[in-house]
Amino acid sequence: MSEILRQHAEHQFAEELHELKQQESHPIPENWQLSPQSVVTYLMGGKLKNGFEIKPKYIGNRRLMEIAVATLATDRALLLYGLPGTAKSWVSEHIAAAVSGNSTYVVQGTAGTGEEAIRYGWNYAELLAKGPSQSALVETPVMRAMREGKIARIEELTRIGSDVQDTLITILSEKTLPVPELNSEIQAVRGFNVIATANNRDKGVNELSSALKRRFNTVILPLPATLAEETEIVRSRVASFQTAMKLPAEAPALAEINRIVTIFRELRAGVTSDNKTKLKSPTGTLSTAEAISVVNNGMALSAYFGDGNLNANDLIAGILGAVVKDPVQDKIVWQEYLETVVKQRDDWKDLYRAARDML
Repeated sequence: MSEILRQHAEHQFAEELHELKQQESHPIPENWQLSPQSVVTYLMGGKLKNGFEIKPKYIGNRRLMEIAVATLATDRALLLYGLPGTAKSWVSEHIAAAVSGNSTYVVQGTAGTGEEAIRYGWNYAELLAKGPSQSALVETPVMRAMREGKIARIEELTRIGSDVQDTLITILSEKTLPVPELNSEIQAVRGFNVIATANNRDKGVNELSSALKRRFNTVILPLPATLAEETEIVRSRVASFQTAMKLPAEAPALAEINRIVTIFRELRAGVTSDNKTKLKSPTGTLSTAEAISVVNNGMALSAYFGDGNLNANDLIAGILGAVVKDPVQDKIVWQEYLETVVKQRDDWKDLYRAARDML
């Protein structure tokens, strides 16, 4: 059987979760796999008493993860909010894996997501043949999570229409899901809760009602605070990608990752890292996730069409793809950055030449 391209977090990090459970010394909430303290250790990384090393899944403010995990131990749901690429889905998956041992109860929010994706649906062949019955009911991830006392995840909540969003109100406040067709209801088992994610670039698309907002505790995930922090995030995620894809390439030099992250941070901020030169910002977000994609793409180019060592020629196509989303406006932004910043840095001459050749 072919190897799975990307394992769920609970399988990929099964050894870490097992060790945390073996070394557990804190009280565990009902139907949780680990204590809140151990869940945060799983997210932030650390060394256990037996010397076992837990790799960090989130590099950033520990207090944010403590607030997020503590929220799930209450009767309020958790909303992870922030710019694209701030690891909202990543954090959501890993929290669900550590709390419930199952991160797969997911509803993907889109403009076409209907009530039946959150509440329940029907097997229409069975419904027409026998009428409403338990066997004709199609359970959603949210319903299964309620039955089993697990975490349900709702991705991109604000992309779902407001009327559909509000189907969550009864679930979150009463911890029950009425099924009027069967004159019954599903009552949530202890351990059930919801983690939703929302993108602040979608602000105004489908705003949450005030009633629904009150059911969530919102944790805003910021962009990485420092260059070193963002570089480490990119390095660790690229290393995981290289292992999973089995690329025949050398691990990228930290200096190359540092250059990518510097470019993204400067263009995002609209100023160079020394605060001496003001810059125009492109229309895209230039998130950490996009920096990871640029390095991954460069590694694939170097592995299959280069010498296996990541260099400026391998990286530049990915940088251009990330920066130049608008072929007119963003191209001007990029050309100005090339001439005023990249060209002036002695150790970036190779990047400048590769960029000029590509343009």
